[in-house]
Amino acid sequence: MTTLLEKEVNEEMEIAKGYVDGVYETVLKRNQGESEFHQAVKEIFDSLVPVFAQHPEYMKAGILERIVEPERIITFRVPWVDDQGNVHVNRGFRVQFSSAIGPYKGGLRFHPSVNASIIKFLGFEQILKNSLTGQPIGGGKGGSDFDPKGKSDMEVMRFCQSFMTELCKHIGQDTDVPAGDIGVGGREIGYLFGQYKRIRNAYEAGVLTGKGLGYGGSLARTEATGYGTVYFVQEMLKDQEDSFAGKTVVVSGSGNVAIYAIEKAHQFGAKVVACSDSNGYIYDENGINLETVKQLKEVDRKRISEYVNAHPHAQYVEGCAGIWNIPCDIALPCATQNEIDEASAKVLVANGVKAIGEGANMPSTLEAIEVFLNNNVLFGPAKAANAGGVAVSALEMAQNSQRIAWTFEEVDAKLHDIMVNIYHNSKNAAEKYGCPGNFVVGANIAGFLKVANAMMVQGIV
Repeated sequence: MTTLLEKEVNEEMEIAKGYVDGVYETVLKRNQGESEFHQAVKEIFDSLVPVFAQHPEYMKAGILERIVEPERIITFRVPWVDDQGNVHVNRGFRVQFSSAIGPYKGGLRFHPSVNASIIKFLGFEQILKNSLTGQPIGGGKGGSDFDPKGKSDMEVMRFCQSFMTELCKHIGQDTDVPAGDIGVGGREIGYLFGQYKRIRNAYEAGVLTGKGLGYGGSLARTEATGYGTVYFVQEMLKDQEDSFAGKTVVVSGSGNVAIYAIEKAHQFGAKVVACSDSNGYIYDENGINLETVKQLKEVDRKRISEYVNAHPHAQYVEGCAGIWNIPCDIALPCATQNEIDEASAKVLVANGVKAIGEGANMPSTLEAIEVFLNNNVLFGPAKAANAGGVAVSALEMAQNSQRIAWTFEEVDAKLHDIMVNIYHNSKNAAEKYGCPGNFVVGANIAGFLKVANAMMVQGIV
């Protein structure tokens, strides 16, 4: 028999669900064809129903309608000249999504797949991710459909200078602070910063993060996203009286995030047996030789297939999807969005995977996440597990503001503490709102509440 209290709770949940569903329908109509953005919104919205049931004041204030609409979207052309004198035109983007708790903060992605949907999904996720770090940073994202692969340093420089010539009008150390992402590493950040400094005639070190150590960068920033992902997963395992020690790990990707996730997993006593790039993956049953991967990717800028030249016992397989067929205890998807679909998730579960830590942005489809949660796999969602990079970016901003530099150990200790806090805040929010153990729901709610409360006191803006 349903009690009066239970009936009231059910009614409040129905009202909240109706509200959330209605706003989502508006998102679909206003942003047609933007499937990645729809996916990110759907995953977050579904988590927030119990919040609106308990806090109807958020509905009255139109929090959801406002948070899902970017404060500003900037699109611009980026003309540049290649080494043969040919003119090319790419498209540049910057989405300034939310400044409720601080200046817009989020990376720049240079990749052929970049479009409005990709940038908006990344920017929307960034709002809650940045909130989770506990740092005073809002949500933004940007990039271009330019592909730095196969381009000379001079071509990349000319593109970056053209890109920054327009972007500089919209950013600043107290306004919007970009960083790197896929296709934007130390080389690109250097060219971008140089052009910004040239145009503004000012040394505003805090306008970009991920800078080189010689001009305002932070120690441990390079390692931060990969290390942070492993710190989050370690905390999940610790709650189960377990650890990385002795575990077999598969890591997708071989860029910045993947490399340092592998490094920290090794330090924690795990054996990483596979990693990948956009062409295919390598499997080394003896454990990935990280120095070889670093040489290939960070120095020589070559394909991961060349790993087998140095380690002929290893296997190289064309295509990326098959990497999730490799049996492992822990999977760390660190490549790109939607790389684990429902079928891959089922294979991972069948092979006994115990934990997933998302080092990339939204690497698992909604269906894959459901498979993991339904099978009691520990699942660290991207906005929580890969927040280490932006957390240390905020620490880089703090050092720039104070004109000081912390040691690697100081920054790494702060990063570790931030990731532990993100885990426990996500865990506590999930329990408080009736979804214990569901860190997807917990991370979304914990991140949302801070932003929503700031929006409430700032008025209808």
